[in-house]
Amino acid sequence: MSLQRPRLPLLGFAAYSGTGKTTLLEALIPMLTSAGLRLGVLKHAHHDFDVDIPGKDSYRLRKAGASQMLIASRNRHVLMTETPEAEAEFNYLLSRFDSEKLDIILVEGCKNIAFPKVELHRSELNKPWLYLNDNNIIAIAADEIVESDLPQLNINDLESIAKFVVDYANRFGKEKLPPESCDTLSPAFLSVEQGRQSILDRVPVLSDIETIQRANIYNRVLAKDISSPVNVPTYRNSAMDGFAIRSDDLNREHYQIVAEIMAGDTYLKVVESGQAVKIMTGAAVPQGADTVVMREQATVSGKTVTFGDAKIKAGQNVRQAGEDLAIGQSVFATGQRLHSPEMGMIASLGMDAAPVFRKLKVAIFSTGNEVQQPGIPANDSRIFDSNRYTLMGLLTQLGCEIIDLSIIEDNEQAMIDALHKASQSADVVLTSGGVSVGDADFIKSALESLGSIEFWRINMRPGRPLAFGSINDKPIFGLPGNPVAVMVSFINFVEPALRKMQGELNWQPLKVNAIATEELRSRQGRTEFTRGVYSINQFGQLVVKSTGKQGSGILRSMSEANCLIEISPAVDTVKSGESVTIIPLQGRI
Repeated sequence: MSLQRPRLPLLGFAAYSGTGKTTLLEALIPMLTSAGLRLGVLKHAHHDFDVDIPGKDSYRLRKAGASQMLIASRNRHVLMTETPEAEAEFNYLLSRFDSEKLDIILVEGCKNIAFPKVELHRSELNKPWLYLNDNNIIAIAADEIVESDLPQLNINDLESIAKFVVDYANRFGKEKLPPESCDTLSPAFLSVEQGRQSILDRVPVLSDIETIQRANIYNRVLAKDISSPVNVPTYRNSAMDGFAIRSDDLNREHYQIVAEIMAGDTYLKVVESGQAVKIMTGAAVPQGADTVVMREQATVSGKTVTFGDAKIKAGQNVRQAGEDLAIGQSVFATGQRLHSPEMGMIASLGMDAAPVFRKLKVAIFSTGNEVQQPGIPANDSRIFDSNRYTLMGLLTQLGCEIIDLSIIEDNEQAMIDALHKASQSADVVLTSGGVSVGDADFIKSALESLGSIEFWRINMRPGRPLAFGSINDKPIFGLPGNPVAVMVSFINFVEPALRKMQGELNWQPLKVNAIATEELRSRQGRTEFTRGVYSINQFGQLVVKSTGKQGSGILRSMSEANCLIEISPAVDTVKSGESVTIIPLQGRI
């Protein structure tokens, strides 16, 4: 259940360990209460802690096994709740406060959660700044001045910090507070979201439509709306094996069995009062009858049937004509990808073909003199080309038609010729290698000689270098050369673009939260995609761990993974037991 945060000003104090958050708050709180603020304080700790005194009654009872322990006295009451399965969620903890008796809630820690915060910073600790990668920072309290439009306070001037908090609390309800957002961007890079959206804004959608046989439509994208040409089901039929009777004739002790109807057969007579027809699942319910009693509730003796104490409801177990779909009712809309259920549904409408967008043609090749074709003797100075075959699998999964141009040597004219050929025969051109800083200049010049190209640095790992542009109005993607970076870049940038070009509408990758079972490290300022394995623990919770070593060249880590763990740029460490976003990969790779 999703909980709403209290309608109170919420302000955090975010800093690295050793900055002195608790000491500052300890001195700040009396000043705030003297100013008339009623304070609630939430402190987050990564380690275990105990608020009870060993030996006291409440401690003994809690340790004996009480999952919740409420202790009360004249001066205070405390509820202690054991949470061995998972750490309580942030919004849930906030909901525990009695907001009617508070003016503001202060939070110590929780720097990885999106809500307004003041960054505390001491230069002697030599820690990176948080505000550069967290738009939720609304002010800085430090012992130095930085170039920023944010309000800056002296971390040793408690009176100015207290005034800032009081002013912040008083503004609540009078003006819009800073938005709670996780969006971040380092000035030297594009964020993952910005890069993806920029690509989506530029790629076209196919306009060519073809009508193909029903058996061949799997994984294709529907090009026109489909409405039902028939009622589904087309006739009244029995939902189970049993006996069909009249609903105005339910209270008889016994009925005369006058016929038996198998699926596909028809009983042409009208069922009269006192009559029953034995009927099979899917068989047409005859005229006069409108109720079916299941076979398990019936007792048959010769040509008569009784239903004992069975509670019979008029109209039960009968599927009406058009109950699933009525004639003319919308079934599928343009832009829907067709899978097994859709194939069956189209067949149920009596349709033997469907209009779909034609297959997207994608030309691929690898670059580099160091890359050699698998299947020939290994060379100590070369590597086998794995990227091209990885891309073939990814493109096949999306139902693309692949144009394989093999490996292109480090030669500008060869590159120009390959790119020109690719743009003439394909809808999209996809290459791997040759887009990192320091790569041979001929790659850049070859691309620029034929069209427009941009070399981007994406704020992510793995897969920072990315080239995107067009040749002869055909989109071209230049992916990194590292095998894992190729896959991660494809998943984040190429797949969404190809789905749009194929005509698929409103596609979004599935992202869910899971509990980390180990510490996951990242570097603030970039999105980290860690290869992971998710599973369900004994409490029915979704949990995740990494596959181990995360080097960009370790292709095995993608083979072992069933998800990507997405760590946002504002986070440097995900502790064991904390929630993290995962992107399941089943059906995508």
